[in-house]
Amino acid sequence: MASPSEQPVQHVTVDVVVLTVRAGELCALVVRRGEAPYKGRWALPGGIVADGEDLVDAARRELVEETSVSPASVRLEQLATYGAPGRDPRRRTVSVAWLAVLPRPAVPEGGTHRARATWRPTEWLLGRGRLAFDHRTILRDGVERARAKLEYTNIATAFLEPEFTIAQLRAVYEVVWGHPLDAGNFHRKVTKTDGFVSPTGRRQSAGRGRPAELFTVGTEESLYPPLTRRSLA
Repeated sequence: MASPSEQPVQHVTVDVVVLTVRAGELCALVVRRGEAPYKGRWALPGGIVADGEDLVDAARRELVEETSVSPASVRLEQLATYGAPGRDPRRRTVSVAWLAVLPRPAVPEGGTHRARATWRPTEWLLGRGRLAFDHRTILRDGVERARAKLEYTNIATAFLEPEFTIAQLRAVYEVVWGHPLDAGNFHRKVTKTDGFVSPTGRRQSAGRGRPAELFTVGTEESLYPPLTRRSLA
């Protein structure tokens, strides 16, 4: 058995998949790396966990540094842990990844070692984008987690402001799942299931026609309609 002094040095980092909907597309926050390794490539916000810092606190710190939003106002959940040898060519690194969803994208600002931070469509990033480290895998896992959670949680409401119309909510499902949904079927399922959404008693004018009714997230978090991709197709 190796002594403590002979144990290999391993670093613990956090990476954050930050998702939002912009201009009808599912987008992720990425930063252009300004130094080696992978200089010039896109990367997820992240960094080394500081001494005495909890993992979730490190994720919140990175979220604040890269988006300038309060982490208390967004959903932040642990996604997975990534520790394959060679994922960071500089040293053995284990990363704990997190998923965050924003209702309205802030103007990102790059950190000290990043040239630029911006929002990019996830479809482009996962297809033709050049990502650093194993961030393509992490991003893909984050997107798939969000897609799956639409079927059994109210995570879709986290993409929206506190008050929203059913059409706006449906648009989130369509963007994240990548296909159109039947408007009547969707409206019936989300409004007839107790606790999923609650009417505010207010309406929003969207041009011609009757103003749309505004809703907010429901109070019974254990109750969700069967919003599966198959049932809403």
